[in-house]
Amino acid sequence: MSEKLEIGAIVEGKVVRIKPFGAIVSIDGKTQGLVHISQISNSFVQDINEHIAVGDTVNVKVLSVDEETGKISLSIKETLPPPQKPSKPQQNFKNREHKNNYENRGSNNPSNEYFQPQPAVTASSDFEDKMKEWLKQANEKQAGLNKRANRR
Repeated sequence: MSEKLEIGAIVEGKVVRIKPFGAIVSIDGKTQGLVHISQISNSFVQDINEHIAVGDTVNVKVLSVDEETGKISLSIKETLPPPQKPSKPQQNFKNREHKNNYENRGSNNPSNEYFQPQPAVTASSDFEDKMKEWLKQANEKQAGLNKRANRR
C-alpha cells in the first residue's frame, strides 16, 4: 500500500467522498487518503463543496503515512502556487517643514498652558497646602454626616 508513497511526493488522485472536515481522495484504486479542510486551499474554506466536488481529479502532496493505522494525510494546498500578498498602497507623506512652524501654532492650543513653566514650590510648603485642603474637606464632610445623624 504505502511502499509506493513517499512523504513529500506529489501524486494525482480522484475525490471520492466529501465530509464536513475534509475530502477523501483515492490515489490509486486501493489507496485512499484524507485532505483535511485546512489543506484544501490557500484561503479560508468554510464549505468544501465550493472548492472541490466528488469526481474531481486533483494533485495532492503526501504529508504523512501512518503504517500502523494505514492513514494517509494529503494536502491540495501544498501543490498550489503560494498566494500573492497584496501590495501595500503607496503613502504620500508630506515633507515636514522646519520645527518652528510647529511650535508656534497660536494661543488657541490648550496644551500651550500645560507646557508653561510653573513657579517653584518647595516640597514642604506644597505638602502643607495639600494637607490643609484635605483637612478642610474632611471637616466639611464630617460636619455634613453629623447633621444627618442629628436629624434622625
